[in-house]
Amino acid sequence: MPSPDDPFRLIADPTRRRMLDLLAERGSLTVGELAAEFPGLVASGISKHLMALRAAGLVRAEKRGRNQHYRIDPAGFDDAFGAWARRYEVYWDASLARLRALSEAESDSETS
Repeated sequence: MPSPDDPFRLIADPTRRRMLDLLAERGSLTVGELAAEFPGLVASGISKHLMALRAAGLVRAEKRGRNQHYRIDPAGFDDAFGAWARRYEVYWDASLARLRALSEAESDSETS
């Protein structure tokens, strides 16, 4: 299993990405419900993937009755990927400012 300190390697696995997609679509799922979506995997394999996602803070579990219900942890995604994305914010801010300036200049020339 990849280290929880490297979320990009963690989500490089297509099974974990699909699990995250399912949780994003449905909100909350048990191990059994997730296992039903992966016919080639047993529940223990699903649990190992979920443990890795939990260790990285990307999902959280809530005990309800006899089952653990897993859901996406938005704060964990921000912690895991936010700093990386913010490194590129300057690039996007500058690009959007140039686009805005071009759009305004075009709009001004059309109204003149």
